[in-house]
Amino acid sequence: MIESDFRVEPADYQADFQDLRLVRETVFVLEQKVPIEDEWDELDPRCRHVLARDNHHRPIGTGRLTPERKIGRMAVLPEWRGKGVGDAMLVALMDQARAQGWTEVRLNAQVSAERFYARHGFEPYGERFMEAGIEHQAMRRALEPLTRPERPAAAPRGPSVPAREFDGLAAATEATLALVQGARRELWLYSRDLEPALYAQPAVLEAFKQYAIAGRGGVVQVLVQEPATLLGSGHPLLGLAQRMSTVFQFRTPTDPVDQQYPSAFLANDRDGYLFRLLGSRFEGDWSPAQPARARQLAEHFGRVWERSRPCTELRVLGI
Repeated sequence: MIESDFRVEPADYQADFQDLRLVRETVFVLEQKVPIEDEWDELDPRCRHVLARDNHHRPIGTGRLTPERKIGRMAVLPEWRGKGVGDAMLVALMDQARAQGWTEVRLNAQVSAERFYARHGFEPYGERFMEAGIEHQAMRRALEPLTRPERPAAAPRGPSVPAREFDGLAAATEATLALVQGARRELWLYSRDLEPALYAQPAVLEAFKQYAIAGRGGVVQVLVQEPATLLGSGHPLLGLAQRMSTVFQFRTPTDPVDQQYPSAFLANDRDGYLFRLLGSRFEGDWSPAQPARARQLAEHFGRVWERSRPCTELRVLGI
């Protein structure tokens, strides 16, 4: 067994409920005989959850981080124990806690798992107690502040370029190629269904591929309003994203306002943008370097991205 045989990823409580349920009820309810009414509580919808999956996308482990700053519901299917799954989930949950600025996390460890948590720096406090018929020990760990790597100095930028209007697929394609080829490390794509007429073109796909393999640590964040439309479509950009899953990240909006957003755009980290007022039409305006407008679109994208959920509909494609 090697680390690549599984992965740990954030989970959406509603979209991933059946997978969370499979693991938690297998481990806690069936194996440990925890009453099912004690397994699910009012905190669950408010927690940050993680899921471990094998390389066939099947759920094999779960954990959660509660608003009370506690780690809990750590469960790994029997056949995957002792293979690093629990360690990876615990690290992922502590990283999420650090990202929120928390300086300490706590948990109630089953006594049989106390040594596991101690290996990760958790220390016991208080007396042991019974919970759901199982002996537990409260534990806690101080968290070091999350240190972010220094961003490399931005390459010198040229003068601002006035926006240009375009009309037609050919002009939209030319502008898209310029933005992808001009990006350094970040691209933001907001689309209804990855319009095949534009994003399935061989030249556009090749531009994304070259960006992805350039070795600069680049990321393409994609907001798709209608992921279900892509299922079974054979869209070649999804195939590229499957092969380069460390570069491409997909989310889908959940806020009704975001779901009804009529426009589409592409922006890069060199102040370039392409904006189409109606995502169904290939007309709008663009510039390879227009800082104010590009920043406005990137900030809008960031706000929607934060309140969107992982695009679980595309997991069958390995994304």
